[in-house]
Amino acid sequence: MRHFGPDMPQRLALFDLDNTLLAGDSDHAWGEFLIAQQLVDEATHRKKNDQFYQDYLNGDLDIHAYVAFTLTPIHACTCAQRTALHAEFMQYAVKPLLIDKAFDLVNAHKNAGDFCLIITATNHFITNPIAELFKVDRLLATDVQIVEGKLTGEIEGTPCYQDGKVKKLRHWLSQSSSHLSLENSIFYTDSINDLPLLEQVSTPIAVDPDQQLAQISVEKGWQSISLRG
Repeated sequence: MRHFGPDMPQRLALFDLDNTLLAGDSDHAWGEFLIAQQLVDEATHRKKNDQFYQDYLNGDLDIHAYVAFTLTPIHACTCAQRTALHAEFMQYAVKPLLIDKAFDLVNAHKNAGDFCLIITATNHFITNPIAELFKVDRLLATDVQIVEGKLTGEIEGTPCYQDGKVKKLRHWLSQSSSHLSLENSIFYTDSINDLPLLEQVSTPIAVDPDQQLAQISVEKGWQSISLRG
């Protein structure tokens, strides 16, 4: 077993979730799941869900509006009801998005003794059970407000999106008792939205990147890999 300390700091392995470790977007899949469960109007919800996803791809998502849109349909649900609904979501919508190579990648870092952390813009309610599948050491996601056991649809603290990922991660690192740091880190992502964090880590890696990130990766000489081939 490797021992870590000031002379041999543990490496921080960071993973985006949607379209990186997953072959799709869990936030958008949640919207389609709500439609399938007949919890929302199909036509209007799909139109808005698709537009929010396109806004994300374009890099100009209003994440506060999106989280409210995502969670408002289950506002009245109790914790037990949300848990049961999410279990169905995992089976119906998440399972088809799982990639063997993504698990292999995370496990390779775990076996190397790295600290594995999923960092995602998608809210904590949706992503926590998914992160548990990968058995990572930590999940950083967009936190959502819970009042009297109900999800309000409001974001709590800094959204884990674009430069907010850097702020949220740096804050967590400052509170950690470990020797983890961005100076000894590797980050895997597909999205141009993660450029702020990619520019902070010691080893940035593009995973099945979108067009903008693919171009920047070539310009900067960053490694690019695929988990879907």
